[in-house]
Amino acid sequence: MPVTKQNGKPEWALRTTPQQLAIWASWLAGVALFVYCWELMTQTTIWAFFWDAPNQAGDLFGRMVPPRWSYMEQLWWPVWDTLNIATLGTLAGIVMAVPVAFLAARNTSPSATFLRPLALLIIVSSRSINSLIWALLLVSIIGPGILAGIIAIALRSIGFVGKLLYEAIEEIDESQVEAIRATGASSAQVLVYGVVPQIMPAFAGISVFRWDINIRESTVLGLVGAGGIGLQLQSSLSVLAWPQVTLIFIVILGTVVLSEYVSARVRHAII
Repeated sequence: MPVTKQNGKPEWALRTTPQQLAIWASWLAGVALFVYCWELMTQTTIWAFFWDAPNQAGDLFGRMVPPRWSYMEQLWWPVWDTLNIATLGTLAGIVMAVPVAFLAARNTSPSATFLRPLALLIIVSSRSINSLIWALLLVSIIGPGILAGIIAIALRSIGFVGKLLYEAIEEIDESQVEAIRATGASSAQVLVYGVVPQIMPAFAGISVFRWDINIRESTVLGLVGAGGIGLQLQSSLSVLAWPQVTLIFIVILGTVVLSEYVSARVRHAII
């Protein structure tokens, strides 16, 4: 029985018949959905493989240990490529995202009927496609290599940076903008002196945060031929060199942890 409050005092009240029937119907629908999903999931499951999975995982882990530390000398350059992909892709994405964000914000867009919807479409399109899909398309267009990875990271970053930045622009203190406009400043001067100083802390934090994310995403772009350490991972998996795979996993983990530390320190210093 639900609790209702009258005059500040809790009181018990019986549910009405329609309310009780609605609750029972919700439970019944939930159970039916669970049974349907379970049936859909298990109709193609090979249970012999499922029950043998712990043995297979143990055998694979045994072949992955110990890591092949001598392979590290071949990973320094791919790690450097990965950092370059993330950094250059982030910079290119920021350069493209800033004007898109100003066009998407209600208080800075010069055209609410045409340019703002177009900017929002660009942001949504960028955020809807994963960087791995962008890399797969770009490798097919411009060929394999780190250039495809850089462009993929940039295209993915436009939506992230653009969305958060245009929301920050819409949340600025309009009184400061009005004060600068009242002095007779031009539209460009209003943006430079009234809008930009207010969004700079958010912009810096967003940029560093996106770079941190791009470090993670760039580690797997090599799986589709876009360069970086993911290319070494794909090569090692193809020849079943499991000790090399273990070392690559350790290097990826170390790179991500280091980028997280740098990102956190920079954001703390900014904010």
